[in-house]
Order: sequence, then C-alpha cells, then structure tokens
Amino acid sequence: MRRDFLKKLGLATLALTLGAQTLSANPQEWPKEVNFGVIPVAGTTSVKDTFGALANYLEKTLGVKVNLQSAGDYAGVITAMQHKHVDIAYFGPKSYVEAAKRAGAEAVATEVDAESGLPGYNGIIITKKGSGLKTLEDIKGKTWAFTDSNSTSGTLVPTVMFSKKGIDPQKYFSKVLYSGGHEASILAVKAGKVEAASTNNLDFNRGLGKHWETNDFNVLWTSDLIPGSPMTVRKDLPTSFKMAVKGAFLSLKDEKILGQMKIAGYVPGDDSFYNPVRELIELKKSLKNKK
Repeated sequence: MRRDFLKKLGLATLALTLGAQTLSANPQEWPKEVNFGVIPVAGTTSVKDTFGALANYLEKTLGVKVNLQSAGDYAGVITAMQHKHVDIAYFGPKSYVEAAKRAGAEAVATEVDAESGLPGYNGIIITKKGSGLKTLEDIKGKTWAFTDSNSTSGTLVPTVMFSKKGIDPQKYFSKVLYSGGHEASILAVKAGKVEAASTNNLDFNRGLGKHWETNDFNVLWTSDLIPGSPMTVRKDLPTSFKMAVKGAFLSLKDEKILGQMKIAGYVPGDDSFYNPVRELIELKKSLKNKK
C-alpha cells in the first residue's frame, strides 16, 4: 500500500498541471452551478461543519456555484448522481463501486488519512467505556448497530469478518439495527442506546472533541487498511471541467479545511484502486451462499 501511495504522489504533479491548464480550457462548456453530494456519514450540521469549507473552496477555485447536499442514506446520493441531480460526490469505497456501476461516477481524488499518511482508513468496532465489553466474545447477545447497507467500514467489512468467523449477526446479537451513519452509530454507543457498533477511525476522529472523546469507548477490533474514500464526478461532464475538479482537490493545501476533514490531502483517484472492495462484495456473496 505504501508503494502504491508513493506512485500516486508521483502522478499528482502531472494531474495538478493538467488541472491548472484546464481551468481556462473551455469554461463556456462548464456548468454554471453544480451540486456537491455527500453521503450521510454524519448529521446535517456535522456534514456542513466538515465539508462546508471544502465546498466554498471548490466554488472559489472552479468559478462556479457549488451547492453542498446530503441525503437520508447512501443510496440517496447514488440515485441523485444517477439522475444528474448531483455532479460532484463524496462516497465511501463501497458506495463508490455502486455509483460507478449505476450512476457513472468517476473517481478523481482519494483522501489521505492524516494519522497514517496513507490513502486509506481502518474499520473499527466500539463499545462504551466501562461496559466491560472488550472482546468480540463479550458482545455476543448484545445490541448491535451497522451503519448503512452501502457502507464499507460500517457494514461490508465487519460482515465479511463475522462470516469468516462463522458468526451470523442476526443470531449472534440480541438486536441488529442500521443507524444510517457513522456519527449516529458512535453517538448511539456513547448514549448506551446500542452496546456495540462498527465504524472507522476517520469518522471517529472527525467527531473527537466535538461529540465524544477517545476515552468514551473501547475499541474491540480494527480491520486491515481499506482504500480511502474518493471524491467523484459524473463521467458525462465536460472533460476539462472534470480535470479542473481533480486539480482543485489535488492542489488543496489549506490546513484548516483539511483539518476539518481530518485528512492530509488527496492523491489522484483510480477506479482500479477499489477492486479490493469489489472483491469483498463478491466474497460476502459467496460466504452468504455457503450458509
């Protein structure tokens, strides 16, 4: 993964040059206004706090009006792009794979985690500090929360892990629910509404000091590295505009904006980077069929 990351950094200079050149290429072909869709990893206010400054940056850099939007679930953003109601979108890896297939989403940039410096993140399973729940065995018979069916770290990755261990969540836990987003899952555990939940280190870090603290939770399990979430555009938009969007993300150096998102920046997006996620989706299907 580190080798891939360095290779992507090597490509970044070229992409930045192309992005800068296209800013004045054919602006008359560009949309005058675009909608920037964000999957609901957090509540409406938190989404604005996290991505609002980024939307303003894109508006200023591209010279077109950028409207920040979210939806009630991940599928809502995919559908919005499919029907051309969203032009630029932030997806998780699994929701990107679905959007690429259904909505013509094209990955232009992948976020780099501020902690590891890699274009990826880790899924985690959390319980409330003081609950005494510190292992996967401890949470048997307890209440559990996935996030969204299209979430990578919130559903796909832990489901595959459970399947490999011979665990059927519907039987293993006393109750299984879907919270709708990572912030909702983390807050539900903190409030004692559910006893365990799957989320990821990036969205966990985004809420630190605002909605929770590290010592509010136990971390029972950490996944292998998951490909970083992509920024995407619709494939049918003008090529010069798509390259300018890519250049805008790759040239983002504002520490305040990056700090709000808890990332170090972006590397060029690459559809093949998400093939491991496609493999996980197929593995999940095959494991389910073996039951």
